[in-house]
Amino acid sequence: MASERSKSIDVFRGLTIFLMIVVNTMGAGAQPYPVLVHADWFGFTAADFVFPSFLFAMGCSLVFVLRRPMGNREFLIKTFKRAALLFLLGFLMYWFPFVHLTPDLHWAPNPLGDTRIMGVLQRIALCYLLATLMVRYLSPRQVVAAGIALLGGYWALLVFGAPPGEAFSKAHNIGSLIDRLVLGQSHLWPYDDGFEPEGLLGTLPATVNVAAGYLTFRYLSRAALAPRNLLLLSLTGVVLAVVALGLDPLIPLSKKLWTSSFVLLTVGLDVILLAVLAGGLDLLKLPVPVQFFEILGKNPLVIYLFSELLIPAQALFKPLLGTEPYQWVGIHLFQHLLPGPLGSLLCAVAYTMLCWLFGYVLYERRIFIRL
Repeated sequence: MASERSKSIDVFRGLTIFLMIVVNTMGAGAQPYPVLVHADWFGFTAADFVFPSFLFAMGCSLVFVLRRPMGNREFLIKTFKRAALLFLLGFLMYWFPFVHLTPDLHWAPNPLGDTRIMGVLQRIALCYLLATLMVRYLSPRQVVAAGIALLGGYWALLVFGAPPGEAFSKAHNIGSLIDRLVLGQSHLWPYDDGFEPEGLLGTLPATVNVAAGYLTFRYLSRAALAPRNLLLLSLTGVVLAVVALGLDPLIPLSKKLWTSSFVLLTVGLDVILLAVLAGGLDLLKLPVPVQFFEILGKNPLVIYLFSELLIPAQALFKPLLGTEPYQWVGIHLFQHLLPGPLGSLLCAVAYTMLCWLFGYVLYERRIFIRL
């Protein structure tokens, strides 16, 4: 049963959250290791692997959700309600702390008209909604066919929906054109030349990451937990990754565009990783100390929200201290002890441990929040 094999999923989610927080909170004062920084446009780094892995893990969790007997009306209400809540939380997260410090050191409200509409949680919400509807109403084979259609259709939209030579450009690809038209430039990511990395159109291929997680864990939960089946799963992942790399000259790997080749590569790597974890933790039951990651994996979204809200919250102390506390710690503590990228990394790890401590308190009190 799937419930007997959830340890690998909790560890998988925990690993993802750990890396997500580390990547997002590199200490100030030095350039991070390149592998922990998102590729500028084309290419692939460890940082690029984190978000699609979270979507994959969310798809795995859908196996538990859909096991519960539920009528169509109840299912639709719960699905749309959860998606709306996630989207709202993501929107409020970017609006938070609702005020900013002006150059003359006065507080002013953050204008709603300039608040980013899309973002990580917003993409999670939309992908959750689309993928949940897919796996509820389609057979596994139809889900695979729908995934192929989404990836192929997205590639076609990129190639044929943009001006000549602009298919994979930052400013003029079809996704950017849609985002500016529908959302407005003032509601997009204010950095990276105004490009929205979690744009509307990119939700379509990102949904495939969720659906792939569902199909993978569905297979794990139904097939015999045997070396042969885990090997078959691993080989499937290898094939997907090889196909993605082979497509790279035609469909460049790009996390920011969430290209179809990027989906295939990340799904392939996630399938391999989950098969390895299932083999080691669920099949062989190796005595590996993984509770650290299980704690993160029990409340992934809440811990992620905590990590994202704490950074702007601590920035409110800048008028009192003359600098943001986290920047001061990064420069005057970690860069003093270990100058360079290692100090930046250890600062992020220390911050992640603080977030882990928050998760540990929830875990010890048996508080598991399902948004």
